[in-house]
Order: sequence, then C-alpha cells, then structure tokens
Amino acid sequence: MGQLQGTFGVKRIYDPPADDDGCRVLVDRLWPRGMPKEQAGIDLWLRDVAPSAELRKEFNHRPERFAEFSERYRLELDSNPAVETLLELAGARPRITLLYAARNTEANNARVLLDYLRGRPAG
Repeated sequence: MGQLQGTFGVKRIYDPPADDDGCRVLVDRLWPRGMPKEQAGIDLWLRDVAPSAELRKEFNHRPERFAEFSERYRLELDSNPAVETLLELAGARPRITLLYAARNTEANNARVLLDYLRGRPAG
C-alpha cells in the first residue's frame, strides 16, 4: 500500500462548490433535501460508504448519541468495500471533498469518515 496522495476535506453539500474542492463525493445514503442534482456539483455519489439505515436512524443527528454513533460507524467502515473505493480515488486525485447534508458541521458521518480515512494508507 502506498501513501495517501489525496487530501481529504469535508463540506456541506449546501455550500457552493469551490475550485479547491477537487473531486466532490457525496457520502450520504439519501439525496439531500431541496438540493437539485444539477446544482450539487458532485463527481461521485458513494451511498455505500454511508452509515447503515439502522445506525443512521438510531443516531438521528442527536449530539448526545454521537460518540456511540462514531464507534459503531467505524466498525461498519472496517468491513465496508466502499472505503477502498475512496482510498483508490485518493491515490489518483490531489483533493477529495466529502459532502454531507447534516446541519451539524461537527457531529456527522462525514467527520467520522474523514478521521477514519486519515488513519488509513492508500490502496
């Protein structure tokens, strides 16, 4: 395994696309409410890297459940083949922005995924 070439970042999908976003990857299982596909500016919608429907519903964006959510989501990521897709993409692209729809900019699946990916070497 090589070094991670791509630099990962996170951003709300409702924020306008920027030149330095690089490859924009939506990491939510559901399409963001009120976001027309033509305005999203995504390069890839990687639904399969999102938390399971069960875990997403249990978390329900409640900050007091974030620690448990993070731990359980990391366990899901350990056996999720979509993680390899992101790592391969990072090996080929200088910048990858993980897009999410949650209102909370700190307690969301994209932040957990970002921390998880930064701890892994490229595929």
